[in-house]
Amino acid sequence: MRTVRATAAAVTVALAAGAASVAAGRLASDAALKAPPGRPLPTEPRLTVHATAAGRITLTRQLASLRPGTYGLAGDGTHAVVGPALTAAAPSADTVVRRLERVTHGTLTPGDHVWLTPNLYVGDPRGALGLDHTDVTVPGELGPLPAWFLPGARDTWVIAAHGLGTTREHAMNLMGFLHGQRLPVLALAHRGDPGAPRPPDGLNHLGHTEWRDLDAAIRHALAHGARQVVLLGWSTGATMALRAATHSPVRDRISGLVLDSPVLDWQTTLKALARARRTPGALLPLAVRAAQGRTGLHPAPDPTAESPLTVPALILHGPGDEVAPWTLSRRFAARHPTLVTLHEVPDAPHAAAWNPSPKPYEEALRRFLTPLM
Repeated sequence: MRTVRATAAAVTVALAAGAASVAAGRLASDAALKAPPGRPLPTEPRLTVHATAAGRITLTRQLASLRPGTYGLAGDGTHAVVGPALTAAAPSADTVVRRLERVTHGTLTPGDHVWLTPNLYVGDPRGALGLDHTDVTVPGELGPLPAWFLPGARDTWVIAAHGLGTTREHAMNLMGFLHGQRLPVLALAHRGDPGAPRPPDGLNHLGHTEWRDLDAAIRHALAHGARQVVLLGWSTGATMALRAATHSPVRDRISGLVLDSPVLDWQTTLKALARARRTPGALLPLAVRAAQGRTGLHPAPDPTAESPLTVPALILHGPGDEVAPWTLSRRFAARHPTLVTLHEVPDAPHAAAWNPSPKPYEEALRRFLTPLM
């Protein structure tokens, strides 16, 4: 009898431990599968505002607050734009002073918690940039998808797809440049975004089902005057672009891809986000398995071979990307040497290759787009 009780107790403990591990893996996978649009990723540290002055803001000194370039600075109910760090002006070894370009809305006061974002603009293209646009609705697989359409003289449209932690506002960083090239732009809100249909399972599939919304946007463009389209995607939006170029029934009308910080291996990205939430290394494989069970995603033996490329692509990526490894972009480019142009951006965090130095980014984009127009 004692042996039976001991065995039963051991089984109960083992089952409890197993259930706890499953629950922990599921919770860890939420870092990617439930990343809310417009909120910081776990890899993006919260910074404290220490002081503000005319044209200056003092922030907690971290690697993030020392990044070169221009970024949005977001908080709860607040958005501002900050320029480069003014390192000589730092009042202490624990702080950094950046140029404060403007406060878009809200107020910045000492003690506020904020984070850097690639989005320099909020609102809509007319209010933020002074560019005329039309609010359009794209008929999507799950329901109507809101989008902004900026007209242009050319019959090649650029269709923009944002990625993790951002919204279609991210595309406004490049709208002024694209408008100057006379290219029509369609900036899409896809499933899970504000105003768009919710995915049936409520989860982000890291581009592997969201690409169907991009396919719907291509069909919308073709039905409204586009002869061909260029897909512009950041992060998992780049994954969407690659999958649309591979699987869309109208993929023959895609003339090129622009991929900023592409997520080429969802497992690596999921682990990176879970790790940033301090998930123990032993639980990371459980997070991957939980994600597989919840979404139906399957790992690819070689992620760079999963999307065979047939059109020209420009990849803009930073070697310091903590979410989507630069090495995979480099391998993908090596696999397609005649089709892929790889533009390396030092000091660029995930999905923010434009922010450190916009002019070289836009020049690389101009050279890529010119023969496709």
